[in-house]
Amino acid sequence: MSKLYQKGLYLEYFTVGYNILEAVASILLGALNNSIALIGFGLDSIVESLSGCILIWRLSQHQSMTPEAEEKIEQRAIQFVAITFFLMAGYIGFESLRKLITQDAPDPSLLGIILAILSLIIMPLLAWQKNKVGKQINSRALIADAKETLVCSFLSVALLLGLVGNYWFGFWQADPFAGFIIVFYLIKEGWEVWEEAHESDVD
Repeated sequence: MSKLYQKGLYLEYFTVGYNILEAVASILLGALNNSIALIGFGLDSIVESLSGCILIWRLSQHQSMTPEAEEKIEQRAIQFVAITFFLMAGYIGFESLRKLITQDAPDPSLLGIILAILSLIIMPLLAWQKNKVGKQINSRALIADAKETLVCSFLSVALLLGLVGNYWFGFWQADPFAGFIIVFYLIKEGWEVWEEAHESDVD
């Protein structure tokens, strides 16, 4: 296996490990503080972990597959990433709307703010490396996964604004509003990834 494929694998191993920890922390804090933004962020981390597992399998099989089989797996991996975006968007959108309607206010969360800042530092660097390696080995699935990692950094900004608004200003509506921002990015990126998968299918 070439060094570039090995690097891609190491990036995905890190992605899976970090996102599992991030998911546990986010969902636990979200449940304790009644924060849909934190729960949504944790769900995104779970999906990114699943996507990372798919990419680990795909990259590790590189040497043992024909180009045709590799292309088919690449196609399925891209489609999987896209579908997970839409599933998360539906859940987070529903819960954000429900909390606004029922005025289900979350509690302030300092630990959540720290988690968002940490993710805001790590995710852009990880996405940049994935995108770089994906282009070098011509892997659309790895590039799509890099987009998902970049979305995670955008979501960190939304999460941070929502948590800060609630923590310092008592503006609890910022939490579900952050959820809506997360939904917007999920749908946007999911659609772009789905179109990419469709275009490669036509080709």
